[in-house]
Order: sequence, then C-alpha cells, then structure tokens
Amino acid sequence: MFKRRTPEAPANPPQVVKPGGKGRPTPKRRDAEKRRRQPITAPATGKDAYKRRRAQLADNRAKAREGMAKGEEKHLLKRDKGPVRRLARDYVDARRTVGSYLMYGMFAIVLLSMLPVPAARLLVLFAPPVLLLVVFGEGLLLSRGIKRLAAERYPDEDAKGVGMYAAMRAMQIRRLRIPNPQVRVGEKEKV
Repeated sequence: MFKRRTPEAPANPPQVVKPGGKGRPTPKRRDAEKRRRQPITAPATGKDAYKRRRAQLADNRAKAREGMAKGEEKHLLKRDKGPVRRLARDYVDARRTVGSYLMYGMFAIVLLSMLPVPAARLLVLFAPPVLLLVVFGEGLLLSRGIKRLAAERYPDEDAKGVGMYAAMRAMQIRRLRIPNPQVRVGEKEKV
C-alpha cells in the first residue's frame, strides 16, 4: 500500500563512469576489514609481555649506542650535538695530547710509590702536581684554539662551553672517547 511504484527498470542499466572515478565498485566493509585483518601477536601472559618489552628496549639501546659511537647526530647526547661540538671533537682528536696519557702516568706514579728507592719517592712527590699543571695548561690552550676556530667557522652557532668540552675530551683516553674519534691523529687539515 505504501510502496513506491516505479516503472520497470531495464535489465542492463548503462554504466556511467564519473570523471575522476576509480573505475571499480567500492568494496564491502566486511571484505575491506578481512583484507586488513592480521593475526594478533599479543603475548599470552604479562611475563611474556615484559620479556618482549625488555628485548625491544635493549635493541633500541644497542642501536643508540652504535649510532653514538659512530657520531650519528640523532643518537648523540645533547652535550655532543651540533656542528661546533663536532668541530671540537675533531680538533681534539686530530692531536696527540698529554691529557690522554694522564691515567697511564698516574698509574705509573702509583707503581713507583711502592718502590723503596728514595729517588722514586721524591719523583712520586713532585710528578703528580707537575703532570696536572701540564694537562691544565694544555686544556687552556685547546680551549682558546677551539673557541677561536668555532667563532671563525660558525659565527651564528652557540659556542658556549665548547672550550671546556674540548679540554675534557682531551683528558680522556683516546680509545674510550664517546663518540669515537672520526679523524686520525695528525689529520689537522681535515679539521
């Protein structure tokens, strides 16, 4: 009684292709969802979830450690980021410094202090302050040099603390420096 009455539709209606159309019918929702569906890989227990999360975090830390060792900017700590800090690292790494041998020298002084020879004990008494003064003076010279070079090459960059950064890096044993040295000793022309 309330039905709409329309004339009989033709058996094969003409296909109307809209300009800019995709040329195929829109898929049913259930078909689209079926294609998107993936098996759920959620862990069975909380313990498994914890193990999986720890493994993922360990993997992320390993990648970050590798990137930091290589000097990749995105993995570096804030104190190591930027072109001025890279310049300071290369500036220090291209030189052989007394500070990088400081720990070896102090270890030798401790060994000498165990000898019962009076001359060795006298040397142990005066060597540490002299060694520390030399390292301090070298740090000041490195600091002045890198500040001057950074001001020339990167006048718009913030060079705050770069002198201390260079001096502290110069006191580290070369093999233990993080990020690893990118230049060899003597390659001052690359800096």
